[in-house]
Amino acid sequence: MEPAIPIPDSTEADEHRHALRRAVKMKAHLRDRGNTRFEIDVVDLSVTGFRAQTSFTLWPGTTVWLTLPGLAALEAVVAWRDKFRYGCAFSKPLHPAVFDHIVALGER
Repeated sequence: MEPAIPIPDSTEADEHRHALRRAVKMKAHLRDRGNTRFEIDVVDLSVTGFRAQTSFTLWPGTTVWLTLPGLAALEAVVAWRDKFRYGCAFSKPLHPAVFDHIVALGER
């Protein structure tokens, strides 16, 4: 059993958060450098990153590409892991219009 990486309590996390995070519920795909592609559930999103759930094992520091319906793959790095939950940071922040579009897809 691998050790879980602690998740900061919400007040501490909010103080360090640089962007508004919105709850979404959508299926997407992640791909790693080895071209392994697997399904994930994206549960929240900001212009700087996302939180997802998957049974596929990823390690902090791993570069991944997030593919959402109708959009080009977005490069990100796994920032933290807690069992089947992951936080990832985009390599480049999303344009606000792209962020709004993705949030709208996730609210349907």
